[in-house]
Amino acid sequence: MAEETIFSKIIRQEIPTPLLYQDELVTAFRDISPQAESHILIIPNKLIPTVNDVEEEDELTLGRLFTVAKKLAKEEGIAEDGYRLIMNCNQHGGQEVYHIHMHLVGGQPLGKMLNI
Repeated sequence: MAEETIFSKIIRQEIPTPLLYQDELVTAFRDISPQAESHILIIPNKLIPTVNDVEEEDELTLGRLFTVAKKLAKEEGIAEDGYRLIMNCNQHGGQEVYHIHMHLVGGQPLGKMLNI
């Protein structure tokens, strides 16, 4: 069984955080260290540590991440100009919290995706 994370506590509001969206599958809130004018985290309510741990039964939840991202981008006023959706996997991918999450980032030009 995966270990509980800070995100699990935010979902249950044990750590009070203003939520932008929550339903039976996903929860969304602002990143505490925003990397752009608009930076929202969208997370599944089910603890899935990494993308490598996704199962077929998670497909509906993962699809919900995208439909909620679309909804929040529109509400944030960034849908028209564009935004980036980012999911990191494991250490080399830059994952810091081992509870998969999607970053919705926008509100300004973001530049190249990778600078290698």
